[in-house]
Amino acid sequence: MTKTPLSFSLPLQVGLVGTGYAAKLRSQALQVEPRATLTAVAGHTFESTEAFSQTYGAEPIASWTELVQRSALDVIIIATVNRDHGAIVRAALEAGKHVIVEYPLALDVTEATALIALAKAQDKLLHVEHIELLGNMHQALKTSLPAIGKPFFARYATIKPENPAPQRWTYHPELFGFPLVGALSRLHRLIDLFGTVVTVSCQSQFGDRAEAAPYYATCYCTAQLRFQSGLLAEVVYAKGEAIWQSERKMAVHGDKGALIFDGDQGTLVQADGSEPIALGSRRGLFTKDTAMVLDYLIYGKPLYVTPETSLYTLKVADAARRSAESGQTVKL
Repeated sequence: MTKTPLSFSLPLQVGLVGTGYAAKLRSQALQVEPRATLTAVAGHTFESTEAFSQTYGAEPIASWTELVQRSALDVIIIATVNRDHGAIVRAALEAGKHVIVEYPLALDVTEATALIALAKAQDKLLHVEHIELLGNMHQALKTSLPAIGKPFFARYATIKPENPAPQRWTYHPELFGFPLVGALSRLHRLIDLFGTVVTVSCQSQFGDRAEAAPYYATCYCTAQLRFQSGLLAEVVYAKGEAIWQSERKMAVHGDKGALIFDGDQGTLVQADGSEPIALGSRRGLFTKDTAMVLDYLIYGKPLYVTPETSLYTLKVADAARRSAESGQTVKL
């Protein structure tokens, strides 16, 4: 995709696929953005699409296949179930649209690779959202990292009890994907900080609920990443009924100290004591991401992430899936 500023008639006309949480935040971001307007929406059912569209002043469309063909639309935002991302991205690019898609770009590495090539061939923007890189914890961690010297171990855990577990798409393996593919940001944070991964070892366990098939009641997934630098990282992602205590914690240990982020609290630990790390607000990240995309399209300003970096993380996540299925460590 060229970085040359493109000529548009402002405001840009945006089509949105999805009516869930991320779609809501995107719509709110567009309400305060004078350079773009939400024009049309396609959701899972027409009833939900009508209600959503009425809230945000957009036209309800019966299907995403119809929406991406609307000639008046400049940009398509995809904020629906993970399984459908790849197909919608391809259709939108082939229809000549710029595309914003919530991670993952696709559940399959080969498909994601082909979509990046298609975007380049079409000379269209393909932006895979990774707002975790814009968040307060990640920015504070990145800024503070030099204070702990050479990092040698990291652990990142996001654990969420839910009882009863909801029968929604994030508990549906076919719709969500393998846990560390669907929750790609858990790996992407670490890769953004520490670079190339050389080996992945992963284990996963699911608690089924027969009356709710194909939904599971509990998911527990843990992966160990060995980075080219020598750093070893552990990632834990768990949710559901057999989880009894929540945890949202990132810890990085180095030869001169450690960085501990526990919930909304950050701490730098060194030999002579510890000190708090100030964290900014977690709010407004979708608004910031949306504004940065428009800055890119209108003025050619660089974006904070590329689809290639997201693809690399997807390859690592897929290696975790293969490791969990085979019981073997996977080399990249």
